[in-house]
Parts: sequence; C-alpha cells; structure tokens
Amino acid sequence: MENRKIGRIDLHTHSTASDGTMTPEQLVKHAAELGLKAIALTDHDTVEGVVEAMEAGERFGVIVVPGVEISLDYKGPKVDGRSGWMHLLVYNINLGGKLAAELSHLQKWRKNRNHRIIEKLRNLGLDISLDEVAAVAGGGQLGRPHFARVMLQKGYVEKLQDAFDKYLAKGAPAYEDKRRLSIKEALDLAIADGAVPVLAHPFSLGLSTQELHAKLKEWKALGLVGLEVEYPEHDDDYRESLTKMAEELDLIITGGSDFHGDNKPDVRLGSGINGNIEIDEKILGELVMKSGD
Repeated sequence: MENRKIGRIDLHTHSTASDGTMTPEQLVKHAAELGLKAIALTDHDTVEGVVEAMEAGERFGVIVVPGVEISLDYKGPKVDGRSGWMHLLVYNINLGGKLAAELSHLQKWRKNRNHRIIEKLRNLGLDISLDEVAAVAGGGQLGRPHFARVMLQKGYVEKLQDAFDKYLAKGAPAYEDKRRLSIKEALDLAIADGAVPVLAHPFSLGLSTQELHAKLKEWKALGLVGLEVEYPEHDDDYRESLTKMAEELDLIITGGSDFHGDNKPDVRLGSGINGNIEIDEKILGELVMKSGD
C-alpha cells in the first residue's frame, strides 16, 4: 500500500468554506503542485467555495468538479465509539438548483446552532466568542472543528481531539445537533437537478456487508448513482467487498482522500494516508455521463 503513486484525481476534498484549512484557491493550487488532474470540492452542506475553486482551476490547469458533502439524518450502530453517520457526496451540482437552495436554508439553521454552542461553552466556563470562531474559520461556514481550534488556542484543551471528547462530540455537554435531510430528500433533490449522488465512506454506517448490500439496493432504487470505494479508512478487503457490491448493483465507483488540510494532518491530497488511495481518472467521464440521467 505504501508504494502506491499519488492518484491523478481526488473526488473528496474540503476547504475553508466548511471545515478545511485551505481556501478553495489554495486547495486547487496545492492540487496543481502535486500534479493532480482533477479534484472535486465537496464541502460540508455548502457550495459557497465552488465558484472560487472552479475559477482557480482554470488558472492552475486543474479540472474542478462542483460538489458537496451532505450530512444525512441517520443513526446507525456504533462506529469508533459513536453512532454511525451517513454522508452523501453530490457531484456536478447545479449551483442555481433546488438542492443548493435547500442547503442555503440549512446554513441559516446552522448559524442559530452555533449561537447555542457558544452559550453552552460559556455556561461551562469557557470564554469563547463567535467572532473568535469566525476568525479561525476564515470566512467559511462555522463547524465544530473551528470551535475546537479556538479552545486549543486559548489553552482550554491540549489537543483538538480533546475538544470533541470533552465538549463537542455527540452526548458531550456543548454538543448541538444540526438539521439534516433524509436520504430520500437528498436523492430527490440531487436527481431533480441532474446531479450525481454517491454514498460517502460506507464504513461509517456501521453496517455488515449483507446489511449494506441490502441498503444499497434500496437506495439505488431511490436514485443513488455511486459508491465511494477508495477512502483512507477502508482496508483492501473492504474495498474489494465494496467493489463487488458496486458492480452487482451497477453503481459507479468513486474515491477521495477527504482532505481537510491541517484539521486532518495525516491525510494528504490525492494520496490519503501513506499513499493508501489511488483513484482512476476514468471516473471523471462516468460522472459526466451520469449527470442529467
């Protein structure tokens, strides 16, 4: 695994528009420096950085696929000590479409959530303001990693993970849930806009292989188009299993690093952790073919 080459494309990346540490322009420039042919910008529940990334792509010679990663309403079995979670990657998203409009509504709700997190932290004795969190976010939407970074800067925790474990993780005293779409709602909106919906990092659902296969069949009937197989936390056996399921159900196979910059320092753009992902660039053509189906 360590000897794999850097992949030519990366279809799962984040910028300061959500919880990454590089601006969309910096992210695209970094991709160009690494020799990547293409990336997809898939920030959490927002498309605010897509235009900047696409414009940078033209300057730096990198194809930028407009995308988003949507947090869905799902509570699965425990994964790494917390309830399983479900994200949907949507590629070739229409920035003026119904899904983008719904994401804008969700962002407004999220702003109110951030005020509630600040109030809880202050009640716990942590002197943190929303302005400080916004400064760390660099102009993008605020998320828990930004709250965690302020806690680290102000000495309330010794490392970022402590902020989640003690305050921000689900069940912790400052946690506030966010409104989420159901899988059917998200698929309906994506398909109506001619976009390409792909299940992200299926390991996070906490399902057995048999359970996942049954769910994929159900979601395929609702409009699911692809499955993220290449992902840093998927081992070779799991990828082989996912590939088999995707082929049986006629789902396109995608992959990406889930790059967040310094917020996930072990994950490198285009190559994952120690070069453990490699994404076939032919996927780009499949995404184009599936758009608008």
